[in-house]
Amino acid sequence: MIRFAFIFNRIRSVSRLEVLLVLGALTLGVTVGVLYYFYDELYRSNVNAPEEGRLIYIPTGATQTDVLYSIVKGGVVKNSTTFVRAASRLKYGRKIYSGCYKVLPGMGNKQLVRMLALGAQTPVDLRISSVRTRQRLAGVIAQQIEPDSAALLQAMMDEALADSFGFTSENFAAMFIPNTYELYWNVSVDDFLKRMYREWSNFWRSGNREQKLERLGLSRIEAIILASIVSEETLKVDEMPTIAGVYVNRLRKKIPLQADPTVRYATGNFKGHRVLLSHTQVRSPYNTYRRQGLPPGPICIPSPTVIDAVLNYSEHSYIFFCAKADFSGYHSFSKTFAQHLNNATAYQRALNSRKIFR
Repeated sequence: MIRFAFIFNRIRSVSRLEVLLVLGALTLGVTVGVLYYFYDELYRSNVNAPEEGRLIYIPTGATQTDVLYSIVKGGVVKNSTTFVRAASRLKYGRKIYSGCYKVLPGMGNKQLVRMLALGAQTPVDLRISSVRTRQRLAGVIAQQIEPDSAALLQAMMDEALADSFGFTSENFAAMFIPNTYELYWNVSVDDFLKRMYREWSNFWRSGNREQKLERLGLSRIEAIILASIVSEETLKVDEMPTIAGVYVNRLRKKIPLQADPTVRYATGNFKGHRVLLSHTQVRSPYNTYRRQGLPPGPICIPSPTVIDAVLNYSEHSYIFFCAKADFSGYHSFSKTFAQHLNNATAYQRALNSRKIFR
């Protein structure tokens, strides 16, 4: 009894201040624990990303499960449990925005989820280069944006769609000017084509190109087609205006262009050094040995450099040209067929000496 009385008296002796201090300490501990829990779940850095950032892609039609799974499975986050918990707490999934998103070092779950929930995607740089065929063009583009190559190629070959932009399905590829364009990864095919048409229009409105077209005497599309032939004839920028001048002379004199690159395009043989007589007889609207004038569409996607070389073509009297026998990549130009025959014979002998027969 004495012991219990002692304890009771001891409890009574604890001051109210001490009780408050204990309760305060307990409350503070709980508060700190809760704050740490929310900090760890929402704000602590939880992404695996290099200094320049990391891109993640959310396809059109993806579900919340698809997005969370791809992020976790792809190792984008360090702690998948806190990320999934944060996504649930922030109610991510009410609306899924497709697109390309850049994950930056130091991002916490809340910042990452909010970026996805707001659709704050990052534009991509689409690089269009000089390629030969529409199939290849569609493939190059499809590697950089969401629409696949089949959808892009189908659009390029759609006569009604081409006509709505002022093209035919054969020359629709002329609308694509090689350059780097900033746009969103999930752009639709229709919006992508509209963007390319705006870029095409801006290209022709700049650099006095419209005025140069008048001197050339060709339409925009015809200039692109001619530039595609020049592009396939030479890699030497300094002689491109001269070669363009040869073809301008032939067009004005109504002489068939007899451009070897158009025969290669018509036959699909892009590796051969020689264009044989049998090749020039192939029936194709792209064979300028059989067909007078320009082919119905470009035989490649020429760069702005080549297009400008055509617009700034050299005025001269040359009608023929042939690759030089020294294999320098340059050409010999001539005004008469006799001169051209001599140059061609020298080049053919050089091919024979190197045992190049096709």
